[in-house]
Amino acid sequence: MPPFNFAVTKKRYMQLTSFRIITQIINPVVEFYQAVTGIQAIIYTPDFAEIKTPLSTLAIASANTLAFFGDENMAQPGTNRSVIIEFQVDDVDARYHENKEAIKNSLVQEPTTMPWGNRSLLFRDPDGNLINFFTPVKAPAKQLFEK
Repeated sequence: MPPFNFAVTKKRYMQLTSFRIITQIINPVVEFYQAVTGIQAIIYTPDFAEIKTPLSTLAIASANTLAFFGDENMAQPGTNRSVIIEFQVDDVDARYHENKEAIKNSLVQEPTTMPWGNRSLLFRDPDGNLINFFTPVKAPAKQLFEK
């Protein structure tokens, strides 16, 4: 198969707006994200909810929604091992202490300063998706996220 051709002949606009988790256990996943982010989910239907942040949205949908895309087998809930969902937070250590109870059974790594300058907390959601709460703490990392 030839590689994708992403050449752009005229200026076009694109913005990444959301990530969607497909799950068999929508209520526990929605409740978990509400608890760890402190953001109230917008629940549109029993099969679809969103956690909205200023820059992006985390959509959470039940496996039932796959039928609308024409193939109920196109995504497999609870099988992701290649994507990390990342949230930049004001103080990763404080968020760790606030969420210690909620993430105690899914903790991957306590807050640790990474070589690239972010302080990161890694844990998994109820479906096993890896989540990174991070705070830029060293100058190069801080510069990347200055507004």
